[in-house]
Amino acid sequence: MQRRSFLIGAGAAALGVGGLWRAQEIPAQVHSPGKAEGHFLRDRRSLPAPGSAIDVDVVILGSGIAGLTAAWKLQREGMSNFLVIDGPELYGNAAGGKSGELAYPTGAHYLPIPSMESFHVREILDDLGIIRGNPAHERPRYDERALRHGPGERILFDGRWQEGLLPGEGVPPHELEEHKRFSIEVERLRSLRGGDGKRIFVIPTTESSRDPEWMALDRITFKTWTDQQGYRSPTLRWYLDYCCRDDYGRRADHVSAWAGLHYFCSRSGKADNAEDGAWLTWPGGLHPVAEAMDKAAGSRRRRGTAVSVKQSGAGVEALCLELVDGVPRTFLVRARKAICAMPLQVAARVVTAIKDYGFDQALHMPAYAPWMVSNFMMNTFPEERPEAPLAWDNVVYQQPGLGLGYVVSTHQDIRVAPPARTVFTAWTALSDRSPLDAARWMESATPAELLSVASADLRAAYGWRLAACVERVEITLRPHAMATPLPGFRSNAGLNALRTLDGPVLFAHGDLSGLSLFEEAAWWGYRAAKLSL
Repeated sequence: MQRRSFLIGAGAAALGVGGLWRAQEIPAQVHSPGKAEGHFLRDRRSLPAPGSAIDVDVVILGSGIAGLTAAWKLQREGMSNFLVIDGPELYGNAAGGKSGELAYPTGAHYLPIPSMESFHVREILDDLGIIRGNPAHERPRYDERALRHGPGERILFDGRWQEGLLPGEGVPPHELEEHKRFSIEVERLRSLRGGDGKRIFVIPTTESSRDPEWMALDRITFKTWTDQQGYRSPTLRWYLDYCCRDDYGRRADHVSAWAGLHYFCSRSGKADNAEDGAWLTWPGGLHPVAEAMDKAAGSRRRRGTAVSVKQSGAGVEALCLELVDGVPRTFLVRARKAICAMPLQVAARVVTAIKDYGFDQALHMPAYAPWMVSNFMMNTFPEERPEAPLAWDNVVYQQPGLGLGYVVSTHQDIRVAPPARTVFTAWTALSDRSPLDAARWMESATPAELLSVASADLRAAYGWRLAACVERVEITLRPHAMATPLPGFRSNAGLNALRTLDGPVLFAHGDLSGLSLFEEAAWWGYRAAKLSL
């Protein structure tokens, strides 16, 4: 962690406020979760001999959503002889933080209402009390506190806020016709089935049709598909690009057309007490869900990160590293089964002879997209423009734009009046450069450079008024945050091999699906747990 103070503000010429200069020094923290452990793996530093050994039936290596799901499912099925090794960051991409009484996400921040096909997610939500009724019902009832409150979304377009994320006001009629045409096509594709009888776009993706006609979409980019369909509207194309950056970290000219359409066509969850397509969210993002899953699983965790996993006789040995004040210590875990709930780029360095399982990292490794998650601790709310109130999700229409907008942490709080303080969480996808260049930039950028990118949407929304409202900023760098579904990801032979594996070593991570979604990660953890019973 680096502590820095830096200037947030801009000159009058840039802000157009006629000679007024406003700048304020803001204390900040820059976090790089897992960096030290990652460098140990990368550099292959020598490690001390294990100081202890643990014998357990199942070891789960990683405490992200896949690992937590595996632990929760084992516990629910009556098995308690398991241990979760946290990995470099507790709860992984579902992590969060706190500032006094305020909670905020440092990773993912919402969960769509799960569809009927995502019954594994419904089972989890039912066990946690988030579903209040029969989880097998098409429209179960959800905890009102978890359903996203209104106003849900707004976009700053041509200097004015308007509801929704696809601009409508001030957009020419011919563009609006394209918006409508795309919406009709999405509705058509949502219910369409392939020759094998399965719906084309489903979560989890393993349940999607593999009809060759529709698999062909995975051979082209989403941009190519939109070109072929004759979509020319700049606002629609911006929106499709935004959605790809939001879920996949890359623009539409890199993402598989199948994945691009999956974003829109796979969401079919319904609730008794919410509109179709509603979202679940919490002030701390997915961190409260991860905590609840951990507690339901018995909190059988230990700090540490697996640095070596190998089969030994009929079981598995996992050598784990723990950094104590920067000093490395190791311990050994012996188990009947090991569930590797870690990103594949990590597993490729940790699992001995991973090629023997059918995965060749030179051929099969997913591409990864970098992210920045920045939390602005606000001592008061900035003054809003009059046309639309502050929403949960606030997005700025900018070309090309790296920001994905900002979410208000206290939006879910039910109060008579707004709280005095809040947190604005801004997400940034560094999709203007290659993932490698983005990761290198994160490594070398100064705090001022990081802040300039992280605050772009907030500065566009509030100008000089922002600085006086910010107490401090926490920037979380995730150089390899998520797998990106490039064309061909659905036919990746190495991923397919790991998906079907059954033996002493099992793999469980959203990477197996080729895209980073709660439902996908949970699916692989659920499957691995069932194979471990």
